[in-house]
Amino acid sequence: MTKDLILIGGGGHCISCIDVIEKEGKYRIAGIIDLKSKVGSKILEYPIIGTDEDIPKIIKEYSFFHITLGFIKNPHRRLTLMNKLNKWGVSFPKIISPYAYISNHSTIGDGTIIMHNALINIGVSVGSHCIINTKAIVEHNSIIGNNTHISTSSVINGDCKVGNNCFIGSNSVMKNNICIKNNIIIGTGSVVLNDIEAPGTYFGNPIKIEN
Repeated sequence: MTKDLILIGGGGHCISCIDVIEKEGKYRIAGIIDLKSKVGSKILEYPIIGTDEDIPKIIKEYSFFHITLGFIKNPHRRLTLMNKLNKWGVSFPKIISPYAYISNHSTIGDGTIIMHNALINIGVSVGSHCIINTKAIVEHNSIIGNNTHISTSSVINGDCKVGNNCFIGSNSVMKNNICIKNNIIIGTGSVVLNDIEAPGTYFGNPIKIEN
């Protein structure tokens, strides 16, 4: 039996999430929360039923929520929503594409979405509220923190550690045994060859910090 699910955020990432949710088939999208100007319209065939201000009323009717607000430049909006919803006691299911590969010996946190053709190999730990995007690879024994976005076709090689609230841009590569701390942004197509401790935005091959 499918369960009703409310999505929060109606942009491009939301559309991609909808496709994964439909393919997985475990949840029925009951509505989307977005901007006030969009209430009453639809994304695909799904109605926009309210704004952030309406969430206290909506949680009286629905229990399952997924944050479909994207994360590229910073995680702050997602963090605010997560903290509010956690206080209200809603449930955050894991959303996993049937086209992804997830090792039986790996763990995925609540509220995380694993998108089409992603690969999560043996011994991997992925935190809560992460985005493991299309064709991303997380290799053996790597650890991904909470609210981190591993973007399209990026590669996290074996035994790496990625902190909380990080963004790894499309087609980026992390060498094995690399550790990056919290609140770090890695630009598209970058190559990470050494540990990174200081928060900031990094890019290039090899990477350097953005001025």
